[in-house]
Amino acid sequence: MRRRNLRSRPKHLRQIGLGLLAAIALWTAIVGTRLYQAAQQPPDAVLVLGGSIRREMVLADEVAGGLDLPILISQGSAPPCIRILFERVQARLDTVWLEECADSTFDNFRYSLPTLKQWGVRHVRVVTSPRHGPRAHRLAQVMLGSHGIWVEMDLVEEQGIPGNTESALKTTLDVMRGALWAIASQLYRSGCDAVFALNTVDLAEWEERGYRCEHQAGIDTL
Repeated sequence: MRRRNLRSRPKHLRQIGLGLLAAIALWTAIVGTRLYQAAQQPPDAVLVLGGSIRREMVLADEVAGGLDLPILISQGSAPPCIRILFERVQARLDTVWLEECADSTFDNFRYSLPTLKQWGVRHVRVVTSPRHGPRAHRLAQVMLGSHGIWVEMDLVEEQGIPGNTESALKTTLDVMRGALWAIASQLYRSGCDAVFALNTVDLAEWEERGYRCEHQAGIDTL
């Protein structure tokens, strides 16, 4: 009896393996179809990755010019600086949200996903710099793409020397981590409790606390 059970184990393992492969193939086909459909439609949201106030300056001008999409800024410039930028060009504030949990590019996408899903986003425009673009694009394709969100990159030139460094090793490690997260996030999703609307930023309160903005924004700070 024991020998018979031992012989049956490989067969059961093969059946489990085939079942997993079939499930993965079905999931890949479903996600691939969703991505193809999403790619055919225009962006329905903008995700701005923090790193340079120049990105927020460009978005403020676009909103003032008529851009009417929800915007999520992930760990961007100081909130009062962003509000002043938008008010300076008379851009509406009620379509802009700030997320302040991210500490890395990986976090940018991990903490932005719940908000993008809540908005029903299927095609997102990701704003960053040309230097940061390749790594951000690959990571976004893995992390957001695994949830059926098509990614379109928008690269804004920086002024000065970027503070971050990019390398093939850094990109590879990030993408590997993103792939593991993409699998785990199908069952578990970490959120950020520091997501708020730009129009809730109280400038008077920030003036009491003090803040600093990047020099290129031309904002007098306290």
